[in-house]
Amino acid sequence: MLAELKEKVLNANLELPAKGLVLYTWGNVSAIDRETGIIAIKPSGISYDTMKKSDIVLIDLKGEVVEGSLNPSSDAPSHVELYKAFPEIGGICHTHSRWATIWSQFGKGIAPYGTTHADYFYGTIPCTRDLRKEEIELEYEKNTGLLIVETFKDIDPKQVPAILVKNHGPFTWGKDADESVYNSVVLEEVAQMAWTLESRDPLLKQMQKVLLDKHFLRKHGDSAYYGQ
Repeated sequence: MLAELKEKVLNANLELPAKGLVLYTWGNVSAIDRETGIIAIKPSGISYDTMKKSDIVLIDLKGEVVEGSLNPSSDAPSHVELYKAFPEIGGICHTHSRWATIWSQFGKGIAPYGTTHADYFYGTIPCTRDLRKEEIELEYEKNTGLLIVETFKDIDPKQVPAILVKNHGPFTWGKDADESVYNSVVLEEVAQMAWTLESRDPLLKQMQKVLLDKHFLRKHGDSAYYGQ
């Protein structure tokens, strides 16, 4: 079971450079086995070009390494907090993809302007507040995860599986590692579209709520009918 989890996490991480979402060693993907509470995650600072399944690190929900000779991603504490707070998710992806990171550095959420956005995100993709000085200086990565959880206090993480961490970059999630990466790819596309639109018209109105409802719910609602 855990060997299969490591294989899936390796393949999901390798999708990041393949899809143009990362440079060098930037970014990481993880997945959790909910029965055991074990998380498989990319090792810190390891090149995608040389990464092997044996390099993938297993940690528990305390963030402690249970298998592997390498250090887990430095963002592992953020992943842990999301898995603890969002029990329905099975995979998390963090990148510094260009367009989503531009929005993160701009400090503004991405509003829904069209059906591409609405097919995957049920409303605005939020941006967090600034981390406070003490949150940065003490347990920075853990507090980044807690900040994401705080931002989703009144948002369903299943309906908006992405966030922009202010001055940092995007996190996405899904039912497994593959879906978390898929959502990062879609996020990058809608981030570029929205930036282009707002650059042309800063007063642009969001899409109709009825159209947003139609496109999201036909794929993700109780009576979804999109696909096979």
